[in-house]
Amino acid sequence: MGTNGSTMLEPLRQGLPPIEPAAVSSSASCSLPARYEAVRGARQFTKSTLTQWDLGDRFDDVALVVSELVTNALRHALPEDAPREIQEPPVRLHLMRWTNRLVCAVRDPSHESPGASVDSDGAPFPDPCGTAESGRGLFLVDSFSDSWGWHPLAGSLHGKVVWALFRLS
Repeated sequence: MGTNGSTMLEPLRQGLPPIEPAAVSSSASCSLPARYEAVRGARQFTKSTLTQWDLGDRFDDVALVVSELVTNALRHALPEDAPREIQEPPVRLHLMRWTNRLVCAVRDPSHESPGASVDSDGAPFPDPCGTAESGRGLFLVDSFSDSWGWHPLAGSLHGKVVWALFRLS
C-alpha cells in the first residue's frame, strides 16, 4: 500500500479496538485491468489469499463482497470514454488481515461517493426502494460484511478507497 497505507486505513480504526503492530498478520494486493473479466481474477486472488491465510471458510462472504466492490469500481468509477487498455491498471484490490479482522479494500480513480450517482432516467442509484434490476451491490456489501465505508485517498494517491471489514473469531 505504500506510504499512504496508514492514512488510507484511518477510518477503519474508528469504533474498533486499537490495532497492535504485533497483531498485523498479512496483507496482499493485486492490480486489476479495466475489464469486467477482472472480477473473476479478483475472486481467484481472494480465494488463493484466504486459503494461504487459513480463512477458506470465509471465502463465500468475502468473495461476494469483493465481487461487488470490484464491479462497482469498474462500472461507476472509471470514465466511460477512458481507454480500457491502459498502462497502469486503475483499480487495485487489497486484502489485509489482522488477528481479529479482515479488510477488503478496492481503490479506484474516482472521487465520487459510492451510490451517489443517478441512473439513465435520473433516479437515485442505487435504488433506495430495492426494486431496481441492478444497484443492489452496496446493499449486499452491507449485508455480508460487519461494516463498510469509503473515503478519498490522501497524499500523492488520487481517487478513493471503498472498504469492507469482516470480524474474525
